[in-house]
This record gives sequence, structure tokens and C-alpha cells, in this order.
Amino acid sequence: MHNDILHIGNFTLHGYSLMIALGFIIGMSLCLLKAKKDKKNGDIITDIGMITILAGFLGGKILYLIVDFKNLIANPKSVLGFPQVFSGFVVFGGIIGGFIAVCIYSKIKKINALEYLDYMIPFIALVQGFGRIGCFLAGCCYGGPTDSFLGVVFPQGSIAPAGVKLWPTQLFSAFGDFAIAGILLLVSTKNKKNGNICILYLILYSVGRFIVEFFRNDPRGAVGALSTSQFISIIMLPIAIALGLVLNFYKKKETNNEKQN
Repeated sequence: MHNDILHIGNFTLHGYSLMIALGFIIGMSLCLLKAKKDKKNGDIITDIGMITILAGFLGGKILYLIVDFKNLIANPKSVLGFPQVFSGFVVFGGIIGGFIAVCIYSKIKKINALEYLDYMIPFIALVQGFGRIGCFLAGCCYGGPTDSFLGVVFPQGSIAPAGVKLWPTQLFSAFGDFAIAGILLLVSTKNKKNGNICILYLILYSVGRFIVEFFRNDPRGAVGALSTSQFISIIMLPIAIALGLVLNFYKKKETNNEKQN
């Protein structure tokens, strides 16, 4: 809602950038503290954290360009100019980009990608929550008009329409991301099978994103009657459920074979 936090000469510290940086620092710090307690390799976790955020930004930008392809062709500077290149991302693209990058890194380092992703994904959800608070400060990813007491009026200078009561969809998403982080941490203490926490994240995020999209009103692309993210959620959800069933079926089969041997 107030994106310009600090002015020093020509330098302006934006709330969006501040919240992403703050989220990354807090998320990585908590993850490394937990890793030290659990005797995990902190260097690998730091590497994956850096790779994930860089590949996540790249993947999110690429998918945004695909979604906004018509505007990209018509007016490239409006998308790739400065500072526009540092705004406009699709979270699902970031998830896909981060996952691919971690898989490549894990192949090079010869480590189990799912083991480390499971360990770090709750903290990645935490970082996403901070990012959504940044969206709220900037006014992007805004909701539709409402008369609800939950509605928020954005000031002049925000990306969101000013002077109109809107659903605070950014805060809905932030609350959902923080809730997902808590659920994943809780489940991870009881479930030790590699891959299950990642799959649970995809399921929870897909459902949450699909619901929040009904309240959003910013231009973000569409596939028929659905927003782009709703369309991706519909595809992602059954895939995640199917992967979970297959993964656990084979792990159960392996366990039974080990017992028989």
C-alpha cells in the first residue's frame, strides 16, 4: 500500500523489494538453524536457496512473457524495458523453474533432490508469504471491488486502482502461504518419505491459488473462463495427486520386498 519505504538521494527502497529480501533472509536463516539441529549440510541448503530464488525469478518471468505474449510483441519496452523487467511474474513459472534448477544441481552434486526440496519447501512457502505482503505494499495482484469490511482502499500511486474498496487478495495469498508453511513443517515431522512434502505443497498451493483467483481483478491472462493460474492449478492438482499415489505405491512395494528379504 505504501511501496516507497525510504528515499536517499536518487535511491528509493521499495516495499516489494524489501519484503522479498526480508522473506529470503528470514526463511534461509530459519532453514539453516533447523539444518544445524538436524545435522543437514548447510552449504548445500544455501546453494539450493540461492539457485531456487534465481531460477524462480527467471521461470516466473518467462511464464509471464508467455502469458503476456501479445503485449510483448506489440510493445516490447512495456515488458522488457527498465524498470518494467523487474516486475511481472507468474508464481507457477517460478515453481517450475526452481524445481528444474534444483534437479540439475542435485544431479551434478549427486544428492537426492526430493530429500532437500522436502526439507526446504516449507521455508520457500514462507518466503512466498513475505513476497505477497510486498505485493500488497506495491498494490499489484489486487482484488475486485467489494463492500466487505475486509476491503482496502489503495492510495494514489499504487498499481491498484486508487480510491476504490478492493479485496486484499495479496493478504489472502500471504495468509495462505504462511498457513501452508506451517502445515508442511508439521507434516514433515511425521512423514519421512522423500517427495511427499513437495507433493503436499503443490496440492495445497494449487487449491489455494485457484480459490484466491476468484477474488482477483488485475490483468493476468485467461484461458477461457479461467485465469491462467486457475488453468495451471487445474492441471497441477491431479498431476500432484497422481505423483503422490505412484510415489507412495512404489515405496510401499519396496518396503514389503525388504521385509520379505
